[in-house]
Amino acid sequence: MTAPSPLLHFEDFHPGQTFVFGHYAVSREEIVEFAGEFDPQPHHLDDDAGKRSLLGGLAASGWHVCAMAMRMVVDGLIVKAANRGGVGADECRWMKPVRPGDILRVEVEVLETRASTSRSDIGFVHVACRIFNQREQVALLAMTPILARRRA
Repeated sequence: MTAPSPLLHFEDFHPGQTFVFGHYAVSREEIVEFAGEFDPQPHHLDDDAGKRSLLGGLAASGWHVCAMAMRMVVDGLIVKAANRGGVGADECRWMKPVRPGDILRVEVEVLETRASTSRSDIGFVHVACRIFNQREQVALLAMTPILARRRA
């Protein structure tokens, strides 16, 4: 039996470091279900309405893309880190439509690390989260998770 890997802490992250992970297959049913619940705009619910929109076809809500990205980031990195939460996203841009049949992956690049000045037990890791489909970049998110420090 192998011992579990130790969690990544604030001190394990440095600018320029990149993590690549994820394989998320997007289905039409998932797009329509999410849109029906959270973003019921016609171009997220109906193929013909999607064709008439700027998206040129049925496409996932940008908020759905964020949710898919978050799932991949949690599975690929957050559960492996001494995460204490987050302080938000600096930017969220939907660069290309995410369509049924797309296969998404994530690249997380560490932009900056900063130890907290008010709490010695945490640090901030500012990252750029890029979501790609099987052809090209589809979204860009930037967020700052809060990670525990090894030494307080």
